[in-house]
Amino acid sequence: MALFQAAVRKHWLLAVFLFVGVVLRVLAFIAYRPAIVYTDSVQYLTNMGKLSPDQLNPIGYDFVLGPLVWVGGLTLVVIVQHLVGLLLGVAIYALARRLTVYRWLAAVAAAPILLDAYQVQIEQNIMAETTFDVILVAILWLLLGRVPSWKRAAVVGVLIGAAFTVRAIGMVLLIAVVLYLVVVGNAWRKRRMDVVRRTAAAIAGFAIVFAAYVGYYRADTGRWGFTGAENQILYGRTATVANCAKLPLNEGTRLFCPKEPLGERLGVDKYAHNHYGDPNWPGPLPPGTTKRQLATEFARLVITHQPVDVTWAALKDFAKGFAPTRTSSPNDVPLDRWQFQLVYPNLQDPNTAKAAVKWGGSEPHVTHVPAVILRAYQLHGGYTSGTLLGLYALIALAAVAGLGRAKTSGLRSAALLPVAAGVILLLGSAAFEFSWRYQLPGLVFFPLAGAIGLRAVLGKDQARPAMADYPDTVDSLAVKDFGTQQFAPVVVVIAAYNEAGGIGQVLTNMPRTCAGLPVDVLVVVDGSTDNTAEIAREHGAFVCVAPSNRGQGAALRLGYNLAAEGGAEYVVTTDADGQYDNSELEVLLDPILTDRADFVTGSRRLGAEDADSRLRWVGVRVFAVLASILTRRKLTDTSFGFRAMRSDLATAVTLREPQYQSSELLLGALAIGARVVELPMTMRRRGDGSSKKGPGLVYGANYGRVMTTTWLREYVLRRGRRRAWRTPAGRTARTSR
Repeated sequence: MALFQAAVRKHWLLAVFLFVGVVLRVLAFIAYRPAIVYTDSVQYLTNMGKLSPDQLNPIGYDFVLGPLVWVGGLTLVVIVQHLVGLLLGVAIYALARRLTVYRWLAAVAAAPILLDAYQVQIEQNIMAETTFDVILVAILWLLLGRVPSWKRAAVVGVLIGAAFTVRAIGMVLLIAVVLYLVVVGNAWRKRRMDVVRRTAAAIAGFAIVFAAYVGYYRADTGRWGFTGAENQILYGRTATVANCAKLPLNEGTRLFCPKEPLGERLGVDKYAHNHYGDPNWPGPLPPGTTKRQLATEFARLVITHQPVDVTWAALKDFAKGFAPTRTSSPNDVPLDRWQFQLVYPNLQDPNTAKAAVKWGGSEPHVTHVPAVILRAYQLHGGYTSGTLLGLYALIALAAVAGLGRAKTSGLRSAALLPVAAGVILLLGSAAFEFSWRYQLPGLVFFPLAGAIGLRAVLGKDQARPAMADYPDTVDSLAVKDFGTQQFAPVVVVIAAYNEAGGIGQVLTNMPRTCAGLPVDVLVVVDGSTDNTAEIAREHGAFVCVAPSNRGQGAALRLGYNLAAEGGAEYVVTTDADGQYDNSELEVLLDPILTDRADFVTGSRRLGAEDADSRLRWVGVRVFAVLASILTRRKLTDTSFGFRAMRSDLATAVTLREPQYQSSELLLGALAIGARVVELPMTMRRRGDGSSKKGPGLVYGANYGRVMTTTWLREYVLRRGRRRAWRTPAGRTARTSR
């Protein structure tokens, strides 16, 4: 149990997503019994025994479906598919962590497969998509994280063949895999024979499966082929754009020209299934011809004479997958096929109920309440925006191009594989027909690609592990060395790491009194390697030396506790680099001394700022908006380092962040009911040295992570269990509005 709790704390964001994913899947299981049986579901079920390869769908899923139905019927099938959906999320998270993706970002990569309502709905269907996703993730696991050997590449080739037997379009994954095998490890420049061997092995692995399937097709049907859908789907695509007046049609192929004029054509689905699937269409055929033969000839004529029109139609359908919301054009496969309904879907087809009873053991039915919940969730944002998926893809491509720190990350090829596989697979699907069902593999590929790409561009995570409760080992050593001290009512705490060049001037300009109260300065030296401590002592400051460098947040937390234990009533923080005007100390403390506030922070936006970074200027404003939304009160500056607070408030706030601490302190104070005031203050450029904050984008990503996780911890997880902080007067403090 202790190990489980530790794992949950460490991977808490994934745990939250997993919990929600479990809830969604339990609701789906209860809502639609024994499963959702779609038209294709009936075809899969009826083909389990025959295993006829010339049906609309390949037979690979039947090898998974058959044993599960035999053991536990349709109920067991959907249970297994839901469990697999959850495990896929964990596998994506683990793969991202294996590739050194930041923990929070890895959880974001796993979130779509866990939380997307369309993914949950397809798992409740008797459909091949979940099995297909398992193969996709297995391919990624085998290839990413190490340079694959030829043996591993051969196994991947076999898996691509398996993907082809589940969904025929899976064969196009071979293109992305070969591309990856050529570029990974830069072997194509130095070890070309290795590239040849592993590429040949992958192709051979696929070829073995493909040849076996085609051979089985030939033995069963007497003709060469690999799917019964190739003719009708290709016909459906070309029929939508065919300009029959300009095509060299003969007596037979002319029968396949749509009656609707260009501009008023139906969708691919209508021509491929409603028309071609009608056994009486298109009427009598010329002697010696077949529907399959003439449809194939018609499609080839259109592709040959109108390649631009066919390509443009496919590209337009491909682009639909990146729309911000889930909508469908009038001629697309209806979107509601993949949405949770309040009545059992597809009952107009008598085969639906028959299949549910035969293989599920009960009449198909819907439980109303969970269906309402699922539908509301799905229709009101419970899915992954196509635009967001597109953004993930662009981030991955930026890494592949070498932007930021990607060139030295070793992750460019790792970002290439999932983004290339996603683009090629979805483009291949769109070449035949657009359906939101066919977009679901993007939930596997694009978020992972974006997470790998962002990690590559930003570099390694600079964040350190969360701190244990005070005092931890380093705190205890520092306190023992510092001894027992008595402080003035006002203590200015300064965290300093290698600040020998600037701290002297900061201490010289520090007021010795404030509003008639004496002021002491406590410098917490955070494992410095220079003479910061000696200079601080020479200027009359109390100095506590932490034996190792942990970060500003850890040093400040140590300072807060030392000040409170030494009798200080008020704690002020400022930086050691001279960016803040210490002459404003009395203005900063006044709202607390006059009992109008418990926590006061300066604001460069309300006051004056000499900004040296445009990115940081933007970041201050972005995070102020985010904090305002999260706390439901207007904030203008969450990272201003010149702050004042009551000493018992400083030690009452939960502080875990060793580095990105300012938003944790501010949101934590608001969460326990402290009265918070912002005042206009001045922020100058750094007086000496360089910032320890790291690259702007890395710092911003971690700062946002800390802000959101603090909000979740203090406002969500502790809601109802959080005790209000008490002012010295004994009354409950209220957050100012």
